[in-house]
Amino acid sequence: MKIPFFKYQGTGNDFVMIDNRATQFLDRSNTKEIERICNRRFGIGSDGLILLQNKPSYDFEMVYFNSDGRESSMCGNGGRCIAAFSKKVGIVEEYCKFWAIDGEHEAYIRDNDWVELKMTDVGNIEIGSDYFILDTGSPHYVVFVEDLDDLNIVESAQMIRYSQRFKEEGINVNFVEKNNDNLLIATYERGVEDETLSCGTGVTAAALSWHLRNFKNIANQVDIKAKGGNLSVRFEKNGNGGFKNIWLCGKAELVFEGTIDIH
Repeated sequence: MKIPFFKYQGTGNDFVMIDNRATQFLDRSNTKEIERICNRRFGIGSDGLILLQNKPSYDFEMVYFNSDGRESSMCGNGGRCIAAFSKKVGIVEEYCKFWAIDGEHEAYIRDNDWVELKMTDVGNIEIGSDYFILDTGSPHYVVFVEDLDDLNIVESAQMIRYSQRFKEEGINVNFVEKNNDNLLIATYERGVEDETLSCGTGVTAAALSWHLRNFKNIANQVDIKAKGGNLSVRFEKNGNGGFKNIWLCGKAELVFEGTIDIH
């Protein structure tokens, strides 16, 4: 079977997009096929695959799979990319409301490939002596460091991700450095089990953690430079020590499109 696909990237976080509305090309049972499509040597190559599906009362549903072929928690850059994709296939123009695994999302598709995605509210934040743990649609562990260049990202992250506490469910690990007026970030993603060039939920987690760490000195918007590009997060504090009205903003671009054979 030939499956038409579109390849998108958001600050270097890349995804295979499949319009699954009229024809159900893939579903949650196709783990091996999705893993092969995401493989960078034997398939198209991507950090994940996203199905765009029909959903009553919404413009569409986003179903996200990591590159290991398993359905995963929310992906922020993937959410921005599918919003851009929904405009390309004619579902929406400048605004969409869609359903993902963590609930309802809104997005604005601006000029020059700029997409602003509303994230879920965040609460129940664990603040440790040198770390933050919070769920921004996916679970994240945030550590602030002095120099990212001195750090072996994968090795350091795996010590946390495969620790006794997290080895079963997994957790995404973010190392963050303050640099002049913005933050630098490196993220290790569970499911991918490697460092990625960018992670939208990780950038969101880093921005909120930075605010908690330095709330007297910063505004409710944080600019962050991932290895794949720049993102901005704006937010509001709520009365329970958490955050609401969180928006992840940055570019989401079509890379190429084609078809792939699935046997």
